[in-house]
Amino acid sequence: MSFTLHGLAVSQGIAIGHAHLVSHATLEVAHYTVRERDLPREITRFEEALATVRTELGALKTEAATPGSPSELSALVNVHAMFLDDPMLAEVPKDLMRERRCNAEWALVQQMELLVAQFDEIDDGYLRERKHDIVQVVERVLRVLLGKPRRLGRKGGKGEKGDEGELVVVAHDLSPADTIQFKNLKIAGFVTDLGGATSHTAIVARSLAIPAVVGLHHARPLVRENDMIIVDGTRGVLIVDPDARVLEEYRLRKRELELERSKLKRLKTARAATLDNVDVELMANIELPQDIAQVKEAGADGVGLFRTEFLFMNRDTLPSEDEQFEAYRVVAKALAGKPVTIRTLDIGGDKTARALAGTERQAPNPALGLRAIRYCLAEPQIFLAQLRAILRASHFGKVQILIPMLAHVTEIEQTLTMIEQAKAQLRERRCKFDEHIAVGGMIEIPAAALALGAFVKRLQFLSIGTNDLIQYTLAIDRTDEAVSHLYDPLHPAVLRLLSMVIQTAHKAEIPVAVCGELAGDPKLTRLLLGMGLRQFSMHPTQLLEVKQQIVMADTEQLAMKVTRLMRCDEPERIREQVERL
Repeated sequence: MSFTLHGLAVSQGIAIGHAHLVSHATLEVAHYTVRERDLPREITRFEEALATVRTELGALKTEAATPGSPSELSALVNVHAMFLDDPMLAEVPKDLMRERRCNAEWALVQQMELLVAQFDEIDDGYLRERKHDIVQVVERVLRVLLGKPRRLGRKGGKGEKGDEGELVVVAHDLSPADTIQFKNLKIAGFVTDLGGATSHTAIVARSLAIPAVVGLHHARPLVRENDMIIVDGTRGVLIVDPDARVLEEYRLRKRELELERSKLKRLKTARAATLDNVDVELMANIELPQDIAQVKEAGADGVGLFRTEFLFMNRDTLPSEDEQFEAYRVVAKALAGKPVTIRTLDIGGDKTARALAGTERQAPNPALGLRAIRYCLAEPQIFLAQLRAILRASHFGKVQILIPMLAHVTEIEQTLTMIEQAKAQLRERRCKFDEHIAVGGMIEIPAAALALGAFVKRLQFLSIGTNDLIQYTLAIDRTDEAVSHLYDPLHPAVLRLLSMVIQTAHKAEIPVAVCGELAGDPKLTRLLLGMGLRQFSMHPTQLLEVKQQIVMADTEQLAMKVTRLMRCDEPERIREQVERL
């Protein structure tokens, strides 16, 4: 019987194939009493399961380090390895087994439920969501204990017209360690009952360009093994056992999408210029040095945003100056003279680092607390080490320094003073660096956008961080499901701030870029061009779609249309006009 489920679209595209169900091990755990004399053997069984999962995670970490793997994967596997070795999971269940003479599976699940309840009481949203990592680690151990290790292998089916063997994974939830296997197994797509737009599995799906729908709630119990299913990752729809007409319609749509993607690859070497001969720079956002392979594959003009905080996360010690220098040097050399904009440490808010646990403080509202440049200025030794590393890397390429979350002119002045201090320290060590390295600022706080005149006198370039600019302008935490629907990039106030920053930068004759999510959204490319934006920075996988919009645009015509659009105060009318640009 055919039926349809609706969820959250997190990775675009269409997948057609046969369902492969992934078990939810925590639902299959029995509770039984273990004889006193058998307890040592039961504890050994538990320890061997932990060792097996440690080996699995080690292998996954090695695979995550290979070229082409999304940069997020290695860090996420590290998180799971950390939880696996924590005494609360590795030792306390053994105490429960001894005290209650229970089996290993049941003891582990009892401890997991206790930890999840504790995480639910944490105020910080990012930390609270880490309970899902604990559940996923426990699931791995349980599968070993139950003799049901997860293997996402390909399997044949009775598909038609090229659908044979296409596999769509259906699960209650999937860990990043599971999704890492998708790259090699050529999984067509996946659907899960749990998850959101910012969940780890959604991030991985987008990085690998795998169609995915999450938050379906009841897919796992309703779908049967080997059912023919369609995953519409654009509309957030799962169709189970479709009839012939629907199946043919989706096959046609899938072929059209694949043809469009194939055509996009031809744009890789094309000049990013509009119909009226205006050049546009298309830069890439990266987190780690290994992302450079994707940057080159997309034909980017350089790196517009190197998020250095990922070098500090998921580790117990701070990266040394030399370690940071090597990471920055690799990227600078690989791009052979193309610009590399390195953002200084943007820690705090929803981004935490274990290595900084001794210096971070628990803020009542982390998004408004000691984060980004505020944190760096409060920890000058950490900041100076990073500045020296960036400056040293500037000898090997066209490196720029980008300062995040600026709101006050004094923050710029203090930062410039520290950069000069770092330069003096390097001169004493006789280290080579670019004496005239450009320093820019991120505009992501409304106060900075509204008082930009003082900023452009002190900075060489600007980069607009639209994710935070929208959040702070509308007073909305975009990770809070209760209000995330109010997060609107087309709100009149947001558009006016964007336009104001772009125009002020042009008058001051300094470069300005957009490096937030808006830059990578092809539906908004023409709007930004009409505002006067000429430099975009985005995830490498989004670059060719944006370039396609650019080569079909006329900036003179767009400028007139956007000027009229900016007079509008009603979001729905603005949305309609944006669609007609």
